[in-house]
Amino acid sequence: MSEPHIRDNEWWVSPYNNAPEVVAARKLPAKVEIHDATLRDGEQTPGIVMDVADKVAIAEKLAEVGVERIEAGMPAVSDMDYQAIKEISRLGLKSKIFSFARAVTADIDKAVDCGCHGVIIEIPIGYPKLKYQFKWTWEDVLRKSVEVVNYAKKRGLYTVYFPYDTTRARPDDFENLLTRLMQDAPPDSIGIVDTMGCALPEAIKYMVRWVTRLTHLPVEVHTHNDFGMAVATELAGVEAGASCIHSCANGLGERTGNAALEELMVALHVLYGYDKQYRLDKLPELGALVSRISGVPIAANKPILGSKNFTRESGIGVDLVVREPLAMFGTHPALTGRAGDVVLGKKSGKASITYTLERLGLPIPDDAAVNEMLKQVKDQGIAKRGLVTDEEFLKIAESIMQARFPKLNGKSPTAAMPLLYVSKAL
Repeated sequence: MSEPHIRDNEWWVSPYNNAPEVVAARKLPAKVEIHDATLRDGEQTPGIVMDVADKVAIAEKLAEVGVERIEAGMPAVSDMDYQAIKEISRLGLKSKIFSFARAVTADIDKAVDCGCHGVIIEIPIGYPKLKYQFKWTWEDVLRKSVEVVNYAKKRGLYTVYFPYDTTRARPDDFENLLTRLMQDAPPDSIGIVDTMGCALPEAIKYMVRWVTRLTHLPVEVHTHNDFGMAVATELAGVEAGASCIHSCANGLGERTGNAALEELMVALHVLYGYDKQYRLDKLPELGALVSRISGVPIAANKPILGSKNFTRESGIGVDLVVREPLAMFGTHPALTGRAGDVVLGKKSGKASITYTLERLGLPIPDDAAVNEMLKQVKDQGIAKRGLVTDEEFLKIAESIMQARFPKLNGKSPTAAMPLLYVSKAL
């Protein structure tokens, strides 16, 4: 099939994604890059500490899955962070290495010393930050920005201007800041930062168009997930022309986290049709590594990485989970290194029983035995308020077959199940 919403054995998503009216509203850039901040913003998740070896291991895996830019940390935080960034820069990864910096020239020097390709220069512009935390005006922000932006560019770094809490800035403050910055110290790109995760997707689209019109520079979007929309708002930014979106693996980050790297990767490739050379099949390995190092478990139903994403308990359609998975899921499990699975419990049906028997290499008995197995599986699932394991199912099957075929006494009924095909003759 040639329709963009279908790719054989990879995905089958909604054709309405490509309806003419939907496509006409987009202004997709020719290329989109992902800037991953797991090693900085991800580590800012309360309680997470990564040492040099941890950061190197994650950086190598990020590069393996194909992330274009890795924000390796903030060297001013500690000597350990400084050493980690330096070590990552020495690896010669395909990903470009960025450093996070305050609007001070000393931080720029550290980024250069670490061998970084670029730098993210953070400075507040959100009005609550200016009013209550810093007691600054937009003129103060401009004054502190000009020298450091010019200095970073002079030192050969790709310079991203990152006026954080952008989505809570007063319009005049933000427009005045960017207008003057473009005159006095134009960076290489501008970040729209939804620090509190409080902007709607349409608001991000509006801001991307606004910043593009004001600066004529590439626009980047960095969001948090306070309203559960971090991925949606970043993709909305792409639809308005943003050419770089920021992420954290497993959706780590302060408070509710950042836009999840794995979700952005799959969405760009599958839903938007970017021919990205990402190793989507390696995403579970990255997720497991980050979960182990961070100590933050992955929810069983988390998009892309959840252990139960391609698992079905309901009896309806269980035969399709493995044979025709795109009838049951939007993406083939193998696309992201997974496999479909059928489990037993309260919601199982007869097809679940026969599938499990086949999977365990056991022949299918008569209908009455299957029905009794199903009843006991449902009862046990209800009693334990959970799933029935293979071991528990084998005990159920053995007890039923022992009762129904007493001539098999002395031998495990499940071991003797090939004989059940001739059970009527017994």
